[in-house]
Amino acid sequence: MGKTYERIDGRLRTFIEEQPLFFTATAPLAADGTVNLSPKGLRGSFVVLDELTVAYLDFAGSTAETVAHLRENGRITLMWCAFQGPPNIVRVHGHGEAVLRDDPRFSELLAHFDGIDPAHHGLRAIVVVTAEVIRDSCGYAVPFMSYEQDRDLHGRRFEREDDATLSAYFEKKEHIATSLDGLPGLPLPLPPMPG
Repeated sequence: MGKTYERIDGRLRTFIEEQPLFFTATAPLAADGTVNLSPKGLRGSFVVLDELTVAYLDFAGSTAETVAHLRENGRITLMWCAFQGPPNIVRVHGHGEAVLRDDPRFSELLAHFDGIDPAHHGLRAIVVVTAEVIRDSCGYAVPFMSYEQDRDLHGRRFEREDDATLSAYFEKKEHIATSLDGLPGLPLPLPPMPG
């Protein structure tokens, strides 16, 4: 059944990189805080940086729960499911950090992402996750589903925004600068995209 891995490499890395969808889970430290679970997709928005480090692009959305939780405590779990082929579920439990646009590491990290134009999606941050526990499990109950293609709606919605209008959009949203539980979320105004 389940197995623990020392690193993300070989068959495990191939499986993760081939999936068109993954999920992120975070939570505040407060026992009564709101647990957040988010689907992540869009080809080219996820990379394996090394055997213990992965990253994904954090695009515009209606909340910033993941960013807020990572700023408070850094705990995060990523999960991939096989919807086609042999059944498999992989989880990476680790420590995450939201690298914001004004961070000196931002441009170097962004260079790892090919095949997607972050300007078309209102890129807010790059989430970097250092794996602490890497496990798989059977996935026998996960249904077969077919991937057709990425939706283009997100890109079409946010490609018309520049830094100023994107910040204005975020400032109108109730849970961007502050999480559902009142934690600091995305710092506003949004720093300009480097470069």
